[in-house]
Amino acid sequence: MAGGAAIRGSRVGAGPLGESERGQSIPKIRISYWCVDGHEARVAFAHDVEEHPETWDCPRCGLPAGRDKENPPVAPKNEPYKTHLAYVKERRTEEEVAIILHQAIDRLRAEYGDD
Repeated sequence: MAGGAAIRGSRVGAGPLGESERGQSIPKIRISYWCVDGHEARVAFAHDVEEHPETWDCPRCGLPAGRDKENPPVAPKNEPYKTHLAYVKERRTEEEVAIILHQAIDRLRAEYGDD
């Protein structure tokens, strides 16, 4: 009994004639993009494309990369999650907060009759 794979010497996706079945290759231009961490991403574009993107996401770290190696784009600043209280503190001064707090306490005391 013979064992092993029925198809030998081939790879998944290869046709009977291999790479030539995919058609003609078009001329390409490779443009380098650099991120803040110094990673280089070489991206291939069709030679006849007139406009190339100014930035590209770095495939290694995900940061934005630009075409100028000496001045790569800065990483975006991620703001931490803000609580409701943090947003209130942005809109109100300490004095306003104290007044609103006392008004709320007075309303509760009046509602429940607590002195």
